[in-house]
Amino acid sequence: MLSERTVEIPEGVTARMEGTTFVVEGPKGKLTRDMRYPGIDISCDGTVFTAKTASTRKKISAMVGTYAALARNMCGGVSEGYVYKMKVVYSHFPIQLKKTDTALEIVNFLGEKQPRVARISEGVTVTTGSDEVTVSGIDKELVGTTAARIERATHVRNRDPRVFQDGIYIIEKA
Repeated sequence: MLSERTVEIPEGVTARMEGTTFVVEGPKGKLTRDMRYPGIDISCDGTVFTAKTASTRKKISAMVGTYAALARNMCGGVSEGYVYKMKVVYSHFPIQLKKTDTALEIVNFLGEKQPRVARISEGVTVTTGSDEVTVSGIDKELVGTTAARIERATHVRNRDPRVFQDGIYIIEKA
């Protein structure tokens, strides 16, 4: 069973293989990722990214699809970027947000004395408004991870979540 996936490289984006590293450059920046896996042949001629295998093993065939999705996300990131919009919700105590270079501090969450902290990944931009947080960047994985950290930092513990619905929640992915 031959498994093969191809990804078209959009205009304005240059892609190449440097050994086992896939390099994508576009108007928003540059991304690199090591794409080494036994039994998978990966190639890029500048216009088409191809991942293929001759193996019949399910795990190897699944990795072919994973590498194709990673290449598609990298091309989309350097051409358009990724933005996650989050909403700050509170009903009991007003939440205050303080942004530093590497972290977002959530102060006065449920009246707690200690601030909760969510780490911001390198290469990701976080902007805060009065009741909105925007997470943006070119690497989809890092943007999603940072948004998940912020959402997870406001997880309600030791209280009824039906009553205490305070937190910061992802409302839109673009």
